[in-house]
Amino acid sequence: MTRRRGPSVRLRLALSYTGFLALAGALLLAVVWLYLLRYVPDNSRGLLGISPNRYLLVHTFAPAAAVAMAFLLLFGLVGGWFLAGRMLAPLTRITAAARAAGTGSLSHRIRLAGRTDEFRELADAFDGMLARLESQVAEQQRFAANASHELRTPLAVSRTLLDVARRDPGRDREEVLARLQEVNTRAIDLTEALLLLSRSDGGTFDREVVDLSLVAEEAAETLLAAAEGRGAVLEVTGTAARTAGSAELLLRMAVNLLQNAVVHNLPAGGTVAVRTATEDGAAVLRVENTGRPVPPELLPTLTEPFQRGTARTRSEEHAGAGLGLAIVHSVVRAHAGTLELSPRPAGGLLVTVRLPEAEEGTTQTHPFG
Repeated sequence: MTRRRGPSVRLRLALSYTGFLALAGALLLAVVWLYLLRYVPDNSRGLLGISPNRYLLVHTFAPAAAVAMAFLLLFGLVGGWFLAGRMLAPLTRITAAARAAGTGSLSHRIRLAGRTDEFRELADAFDGMLARLESQVAEQQRFAANASHELRTPLAVSRTLLDVARRDPGRDREEVLARLQEVNTRAIDLTEALLLLSRSDGGTFDREVVDLSLVAEEAAETLLAAAEGRGAVLEVTGTAARTAGSAELLLRMAVNLLQNAVVHNLPAGGTVAVRTATEDGAAVLRVENTGRPVPPELLPTLTEPFQRGTARTRSEEHAGAGLGLAIVHSVVRAHAGTLELSPRPAGGLLVTVRLPEAEEGTTQTHPFG
């Protein structure tokens, strides 16, 4: 946006200081006139016949007062210019940092020294904003690079299969088609997961009252066959836990949690326990599963996109792209909730989701089933 250049703030502050001093000087002269000179007789004998008269005092005082006023104006202008420069120096650094950020340099920080005041609070807030922006940009760049790599893999596999089929016409056609269908399905699932992750990160969804207990039951029905196939027992218990949000996203969150608990479980005889409750004004969903011990240092990476938790047990049919818990974390964050991951002493993981409880008096609840 192009603006017509006007007087600088420093000049306006200096002129303000000068005007203030000039006004103070004028008031002082007015006080001298009102309380001193007006009581001096204006005659040739003066006061009591010995003091100078008003004419003589005025003509003696006026030149000195004019010189003093001129000095106040000059002193106010120079001193105001200097003081304004000192006061506005932090703004110069903040402006330089903002311009550097506008060119893409997010690593620059202001770091104003000294005690806390309005300028330093502004600088600290600006530094915090730059830090968050730098972190988000770096995360987006990593996400874009990982997404490109993950999407390129099935395309490369498809091209390889087509090249093999072209060079070997006698190869089993049904086998090639089945393999292509499997690769294509994984590519579609990955694309849908990326779209869902983008949607939840953007927060662009309608909100309605959703009961997490119904969401947990629906997710358990979806994963029941997978749990039985792995010999795991799936249990859902608890009470109603109503929150406000997107029923579709919350269902996907629960499905991802249960799928993660089923896949990363014991080879046989494992359990997955799902509990819902309302605690301290929050709708709570807990998913607990058996499995191998989870190293504590691995926990922070589990919610990052494309981090597959290599130290955990997984089956080949569910070797996903590492977006399961990343989507869960994104959905929880979009609903202003919290996600806690805790390793179980006996092995496995305890995942706790806390979402704000729906306000009382709201009766519209999304029907599942």
